Amino acid sequence: MLGSGPDRLRADVNRLLAFLFHQGILDEQFLQLQQLQDESSPNFVSQVVNIYFQESEKLLRNLRSLLMERKLSDYKNIGIHINQLMGSSSSIGAKRVRNVCVAFRAASDQNNRTGCLRVLEVLEHDYCFLKNKLHELFQIEQQRILAGGVGYPMQN
Repeated sequence: MLGSGPDRLRADVNRLLAFLFHQGILDEQFLQLQQLQDESSPNFVSQVVNIYFQESEKLLRNLRSLLMERKLSDYKNIGIHINQLMGSSSSIGAKRVRNVCVAFRAASDQNNRTGCLRVLEVLEHDYCFLKNKLHELFQIEQQRILAGGVGYPMQN
């Protein structure tokens, strides 16, 4: 690393965001969320995303539980959970997670337990990747703020 000053950290944030957009992990909704952050709410994005993570983890646990029951899976409840996860993922710009939810919903609509289990594996993987990358982004952003390079909203 060439240094850890505010400009270098801003470049790191921009590189990570560019990667996440290029890979289809995030979409423009994430940028709109960032625009709501300002001096009066400097942690707005991370707070919203952390709420998303808390709720999503509950939904993922519930989905796994519903699919692991020995009796016939409750596809109506699975659909409700998927719709919630799809909506909240859309609201923060989690494009890839939202897209996997669409595939999950299709398998659920067909009462395809095997398909649902396969898509759940992909969903859990993509969710964990998103979570790790956004935590990395927020850590870099926090370092940038501490280094005195506060600027709202983050610019690309």
